[in-house]
Amino acid sequence: MSRVCELTGKKAMVGNNVSHAMNKTKRKFHANLMKKRFYIPEEDKWITLKVSASALKNINRKGISAVLKEAKAKGFIK
Repeated sequence: MSRVCELTGKKAMVGNNVSHAMNKTKRKFHANLMKKRFYIPEEDKWITLKVSASALKNINRKGISAVLKEAKAKGFIK
């Protein structure tokens, strides 16, 4: 199971750990992902998605149907 948001496509970014002596070592910044169940009233069914915290905020703001439609338009959902 990959660490990618199914609605926004967010995934891990690469950066550096920087010590006090300015030594740099590679690290990853993982997306804040959660597995959530959503009810879609138009289709009368539940779906489970792995979404980021920012996608969850968009769902609360716009509604699951509108966010799913945007994700399909951007190609994240088939």
